[in-house]
Amino acid sequence: MSAPETRILVVNPNSTTSMTEKIAISARAAAGPGVAITAVNPLDAPASIEGYHDEAMCLRGLLEEIAKGEAAGHDGFVVACFDDTGLGACREVASGPVVGICEAAMHAAAMIATSFSVVTTLPRSVPIIEDLALTYGMERRCRRVRAADIPVLALEDEGNEGRAARDKVRAEVERAVAEDGCEAVILGCAGMADLTAWLSRETGVPVIDGVVCAVRMVEALVGAGLATSKVGAYARPRVK
Repeated sequence: MSAPETRILVVNPNSTTSMTEKIAISARAAAGPGVAITAVNPLDAPASIEGYHDEAMCLRGLLEEIAKGEAAGHDGFVVACFDDTGLGACREVASGPVVGICEAAMHAAAMIATSFSVVTTLPRSVPIIEDLALTYGMERRCRRVRAADIPVLALEDEGNEGRAARDKVRAEVERAVAEDGCEAVILGCAGMADLTAWLSRETGVPVIDGVVCAVRMVEALVGAGLATSKVGAYARPRVK
């Protein structure tokens, strides 16, 4: 008798479907046998998450998608935004484990390297990610958070703008290796999910995508029979 299928819902909190499709490809490639990946995004959300305002504006749609996934019986969830947007609130809604891609990437990096740097999109995201490194206890291992200074949506362009954006990411990853002395580099945007293999070859260090790490971590937690604790902070939201 075959093992029951594990169902993981991956939620891109922004409304850009091309990014969701890219995330889905990476998630499905990473998932193990018997794991079904569903990738969704809210329709009524910012086209990209670039700063605190965009985070706030996407939260209702994100939580609605988590609630729908919970009702549909998904076993675990991935929040596919590197700001780990609304992670605590999602854990209140979900029964199964919920993992953010920044959280997953930093923990994975700490297991394979003594230090890492993060390369994200815009400079305004740097302090948000620095705060997450502190939250996750990774301030000693995180050498630096760098910005390639590109809009998130430039990574979705198939023409010259997209090629220029990818080249900027590569250049910033190379600078991170040369200047920070880091042993691994984390890509600080879900829209970079398709660049990891190429950048690893180019730089010679592990380049880490949080989507892949989060999917595998959720799969492992579900396989271990672990669910989100409902005692204390992650208890169900009170009916009001």
